[in-house]
Amino acid sequence: MATTTSITTSYAGEKLQGFISAAVLSANTIEKGGITVKPNVKFKSVIKTLDATDLVRGGSCDFDATGTVTLAERYLEPKEFQVNLQLCKQDYRDDWDAISMGMSAHDSLPPAFSDYLLGHVVAKVANKIESMIWRGTDGADEFDGLTTIAAADGDTVKVTATSIDATNVIDELGKVVDAIPTEIYGEEDLAIYISPAIARSYIRAQAALGYKDLYHVGQTALDFEGVKLFVANGLQGDLMLAARSSNLMFGTGLLNDKNEAKVIDMADIDGSQNVRIVLRYTATVNYGIGSEIVVYSA
Repeated sequence: MATTTSITTSYAGEKLQGFISAAVLSANTIEKGGITVKPNVKFKSVIKTLDATDLVRGGSCDFDATGTVTLAERYLEPKEFQVNLQLCKQDYRDDWDAISMGMSAHDSLPPAFSDYLLGHVVAKVANKIESMIWRGTDGADEFDGLTTIAAADGDTVKVTATSIDATNVIDELGKVVDAIPTEIYGEEDLAIYISPAIARSYIRAQAALGYKDLYHVGQTALDFEGVKLFVANGLQGDLMLAARSSNLMFGTGLLNDKNEAKVIDMADIDGSQNVRIVLRYTATVNYGIGSEIVVYSA
């Protein structure tokens, strides 16, 4: 009688944390250091911002409290998300190693395939998180992204967007640079976050002016008037945002009890050839000081 090997796997400990980390921390912006990660936000984390004015006075022998200190708070409150995916082993019969699968009518996935399959899901989750970081709209399936939050915040600096191509990209980047508050201009972690479309237009404009060799694109980092250009895959079209990476926050709970990564072989349950993938994680974004954010949007 043929036997089957179940690949039902519930990940725990370091392996669970590894899959969750790969899912939520492999987004393009996070992986390239474009945002500050708060990895252990279980429920809510407070982002405290402090603004002090008129602190310096002429020296004297007495203690004379001067200036005004304003303390404000913003929050990182991760939302819970899940992935539920079902596939049929029959669909993969020709592609899988027959020896690893066995010869049963209910072919079992190769043991390592459960890791491979979950890894594929993790990559898709990372792409979705990258999109939400910048363009998410709060709802059942998304959290508000940074451009969404900044566009609605009265404290941020707004620059009205237009359609960008190689003929006007330098002028439009100049508008963003001119709007950057003096207090943060020149800071090491300051960047203008741009979409891949704007990056391509900028490279073409530089090439037309003789400053960039199109055949060696990618060998040097992009910058504009001394400000680093950060190409964020989650941005699309004519969106841009200027900020310090230390002011942009991504919150998740890598140690959250609700996190889950599981591969379920349904042959054990209902005799079918289906496999179910379950992934649960938490994520959100916010920033600390709105007045230090420049958002370029319609």
